Amino acid sequence: MRVAIVGSGPSGFYAAEALLQSEHTTEVDILERLPVPYGLVRYGVAPDHPRLKDVADTYAAIAQHPRFSFIGNVSFGKDFTLRELADCYHAVIFATGAATDRKLGIPGEDLQGSHAATSFVGWYNGHPDYRDLKFDLSGESAIIIGQGNVAVDVCRILAKSTDELRKTDIASHALDALAESRIREIHLIGRRGPAQTRFTTKELRELGQLSECDPFVDPDDLLLSETCKSELNDVREPARARNFEIFRTFASRRQEKPKCCRVHFFLSPREARGEHRLEELVLERTRLVGAAGRQEAIGTGKTVSIGTGLMIRSVGYSGLPLEGVPFDEKLGTVPNKDGRAAITSSNGFPVYVTGWIKRGPTGIIGTNRADSMATVATLLADLPTFSSQPKTGREASVSLLAQRSVRSVSFHDWETIDQAEKARGLPVGKPREKFTRISEMLAACNA
Repeated sequence: MRVAIVGSGPSGFYAAEALLQSEHTTEVDILERLPVPYGLVRYGVAPDHPRLKDVADTYAAIAQHPRFSFIGNVSFGKDFTLRELADCYHAVIFATGAATDRKLGIPGEDLQGSHAATSFVGWYNGHPDYRDLKFDLSGESAIIIGQGNVAVDVCRILAKSTDELRKTDIASHALDALAESRIREIHLIGRRGPAQTRFTTKELRELGQLSECDPFVDPDDLLLSETCKSELNDVREPARARNFEIFRTFASRRQEKPKCCRVHFFLSPREARGEHRLEELVLERTRLVGAAGRQEAIGTGKTVSIGTGLMIRSVGYSGLPLEGVPFDEKLGTVPNKDGRAAITSSNGFPVYVTGWIKRGPTGIIGTNRADSMATVATLLADLPTFSSQPKTGREASVSLLAQRSVRSVSFHDWETIDQAEKARGLPVGKPREKFTRISEMLAACNA
């Protein structure tokens, strides 16, 4: 059996692992748009959280399997189609993640100075798609919309000193820009209350341990309704009570450091204003209505405004449509049942999904392992329905790419890039200095 996996992030590698460990002799090819693997482990994990990137060692071990291949620098829909995959493989698993962000849907959102967290995170992590973006760090105030871990990552990167970031694998262009930053006040804004935030406790606690930034919470925001108290005491969500205690310590802080992070609750963006670029954000105060666990924030009609030249929204992510595959625009996922895509192609080619393109942007890196195992279990259960015709797999796909003059990248090529990046980082005390352009990556392969 020959299976193609499109996407080389955690869910893609965990799907490969499950297939290779099954009782069926399977050849697995991971096809990746970039010349480098690992997806969000490389380009989503914050540079000051290096231990979270150690999981890449697990993926590298999977890649050593003799029936595994990595084929990088190839794009689905551009370099190959679904029909061509059907000619080469018995099945395909899409593990393409959630590559775009959700918008706020407010007037002025597209003003210069307003950005998606996807862009900012990709920029400081050296993703080629975002390498040349510019972020105005010349003002004293920045606003982050959202109260999940990505929002707190962005806050931390803006708040940390250059010295704290210098020994990480942050992209050098981002480090240079952040060294010139004049931002002194960061606003971390959510439309609901302290009992409904989505921070993990470790990440939230870190905000109180920064060398140059004090976090603050308005004590009045910690006066909870009975409904919120019941949510806070929900034993199924123990992080809520732990986080609330951290917010209480933030509420009693006094500013002693040059920067501050103000965590705001019960505020919802209504309009971004400015002549030619962002100058201020208007927010409406909210209140919560509904039963415990299902409370929604509704506007009160009262507004406040915060002056800023930089706003970063982190209010969720969405997958992108895949050519020839059904797509739910509202959920940003491929409709599926247990990982089996809702698709009936003329040739009966089986299509599966795993990770965020399957379930939406939820969970942590490790969540993808069980998710991918479940998808592979569905695929294996469907084996009797697969085409009995022999497929040539990677031999045919590599030949097709060669005919189109596409320079594909092998896992051995990636290892060459990996060693070159680590060598570049050594003189400056960094774990690696990433190549941030595809041309540089390809040049390193040939060096």
